Amino acid sequence: MATFPTRILLATDGTKNAELAARRAVDLAEGTGSELHVVHVGLVPNFLVEGTPYQEYNRKLYEEIEQESRELLRRLTWQVKVAGGSVTRSHLRMGVVDLEIVGLARELEADMIVMGCRGRGGIRRAIEGSVSDAVVRQAPCPVLVVRSHESAEAPV
Repeated sequence: MATFPTRILLATDGTKNAELAARRAVDLAEGTGSELHVVHVGLVPNFLVEGTPYQEYNRKLYEEIEQESRELLRRLTWQVKVAGGSVTRSHLRMGVVDLEIVGLARELEADMIVMGCRGRGGIRRAIEGSVSDAVVRQAPCPVLVVRSHESAEAPV
């Protein structure tokens, strides 16, 4: 990676912390002249994976989830543009969130990933895991995790 990133990947899910991350990504992209890519990963329930019974029903449900995810990505991209960002491209991925974000970062040869953090702590974090932690561990580039003041002050 050069001193400044040239390609930034903003991973967003529409939460408050994701909005904070979007503002930070816009500032970084504008300040460094970087491309800004936006990704949203639609969550696919385990029962919709290939090879399960009721394939026709599952296909229709998958398509509905994908369409809702596409609409959310469209709104999120619009919000980034309203905040003053210039989005090079938006990407919809379906599947396991951390794996899809890291995979797209590799494909794009991103220099940085920017994402929010829900600020879960203690037992919830141990049981559910943290998408941002997983991305940090697997990412091929630096990851900026943006937390709100509220979640930053919450006990871990």
